[in-house]
Amino acid sequence: MRIPYPYRADRLLLVLALATANLAHAAPPKPAPHSPTSAAAIMPSLVEQFTADRRSLSRAYPLALSPSHVARFEAFYNEKLTWLTTIDFDALSQEDKIDYLLLKNRLTSNLHQLAIAKHQTEEMQPLLPFAATIEAIVDKQRLMERPDAEQDAALLSALVKQLDETRKQLDPNSSTLPHNGDQSSAEISPPKRGKIDPVVANRAVEATQELRAALKSWFTQYDGYDPAFTWWVALPYKSADKALSDYNAFLKEKLIGIKPDDTTTIIGDPVGRQALLNQLSDDMIPYTPEELIAIAQTEYDWCMKEMLKASNEMGYGDNWHAAVEKVKQMHVPPGEQPELIRKLVVEGSDFVKKNDLVTVPPLADETWTMIMMTPERQLVNPFFTGGNEISVSYPTDTMTYDQREMSMRGNNIPFAHATAFHEMIPGHFLQFYMNARYRPYRQAFSTPFWGEGNALWWEMLFYEKGFESTPEERVGALVWRMHRSARVIFTMNFHLGKWTPQQCVKFLIDNVGFDSENDLAEVRRSFDGSVGPLYQCAYLMGALQFRALHRELVDSHKMTDRQFHDAILHEGPMPIEMLRADLENIKLTPNNHSTWMFYGEHPTHP
Repeated sequence: MRIPYPYRADRLLLVLALATANLAHAAPPKPAPHSPTSAAAIMPSLVEQFTADRRSLSRAYPLALSPSHVARFEAFYNEKLTWLTTIDFDALSQEDKIDYLLLKNRLTSNLHQLAIAKHQTEEMQPLLPFAATIEAIVDKQRLMERPDAEQDAALLSALVKQLDETRKQLDPNSSTLPHNGDQSSAEISPPKRGKIDPVVANRAVEATQELRAALKSWFTQYDGYDPAFTWWVALPYKSADKALSDYNAFLKEKLIGIKPDDTTTIIGDPVGRQALLNQLSDDMIPYTPEELIAIAQTEYDWCMKEMLKASNEMGYGDNWHAAVEKVKQMHVPPGEQPELIRKLVVEGSDFVKKNDLVTVPPLADETWTMIMMTPERQLVNPFFTGGNEISVSYPTDTMTYDQREMSMRGNNIPFAHATAFHEMIPGHFLQFYMNARYRPYRQAFSTPFWGEGNALWWEMLFYEKGFESTPEERVGALVWRMHRSARVIFTMNFHLGKWTPQQCVKFLIDNVGFDSENDLAEVRRSFDGSVGPLYQCAYLMGALQFRALHRELVDSHKMTDRQFHDAILHEGPMPIEMLRADLENIKLTPNNHSTWMFYGEHPTHP
């Protein structure tokens, strides 16, 4: 366990010297032999500089799908990678080596993400022929060039016509092309239309919304402040904004097949095997997608054995679905859920303190808060979530009868008992609390394998230590454990192109026991673009990494539970293999790559 270095004056002088050096042509300055700065870490401030630079560029290039954004960030990440090569890695302390490799890994990962985004944008181009017009307007705004109001009005008028023509060309029900020259509509042949991939069309929906928001930002910046701009542009902008809104609806209804009142259709965006392998490498997971599925199935099988034990104790024999159904009926009436959640959060905090598992500062116990989740958010988050506050999911008077029943059943007492601490203390709230106080610069290296994996590891440890004292509580905990295994199985199969979203929903219903609406919301959340392809996989795989690390350090009596968990929080978020290297002082090289087979060599499942 390490304590962060204090910010001493000599350290700051060294960092300033390093940050202002021309690192593209010369190696960074080294402290003189036996200098007081020799032991000072230099990488933290360089990471902070990277984070600040990236934040500045994000503000200056906000339109993520524009060529200027992609080109600028590609150059930025490659410049930083070149910059890292000028540093003498062998001369760094172990802590600096960790940060060096974390930064290098983050840069490589960001370049992988840019490549994926670039490819996806290229696939969307036939659906977004108008994008270049908006991108050019936004670039002029970034460069602070005064608008040419008459020209911009003409561009927007042309954009409206282009949107109309694009709709006619893409509409599967249209039989004529737009008029061209002096040809009559009868002389124009129907366009040759290939089938539009709903996945690409759904991506274009998101892109159109982003373009529309960027155009609105541009218009509101000048409207009313520049009389000529308002006189020329106000009406064409209004027409363009409506045309973009209509085009968005056209994409949804005509090309994807989603009607305005459709709440069941899910359109995902499978990334493919190679992209999964790249992202697993970025998160330092040395397994293939197929091996992750085998690991998840093995963990699921363990959960099922435990589930059958609990089901038998409850008197349902091997009919575990009946045991889960009984547990789902154990919910409090409307209005009483906030008090239940409050008690459960306090119970989790008290449990770790009683068992001396981790340090819980009194201020952490004092400052967590609670909000109620909106009905709209519950469509994609049917269960409560946490972080700086706990967001409680429970029915409102705007929901239908079925939705209210589903929400209460899905947020029953045993389910909540097994996850309230996951969201707050010692889970996400304590993570956020400590991340803000220990090595905050390492938040740049956050990964769900650390954040979600650590929170699920607490579920595993609580179960092992008897926190769930009744069979009903064990069923509640095991449903979540089975769910985390199922997440790996269905998301990997989806992104490998083997399963549809509908197959994923059915798999959850059959193998976990949630109600159908909750399973639908879970799959929608997995594939609506709000989380990355590996996010749902990260819960279980991250937890298994923490379990393996716990065996190496705590079961071997090298550290106590409290020292181990405090060290995790004090070192900050990062790929867990790098945390292992940090805590175990493993020898590192500048080209370090993932080798830690935390679940054994080449796991397979019969």
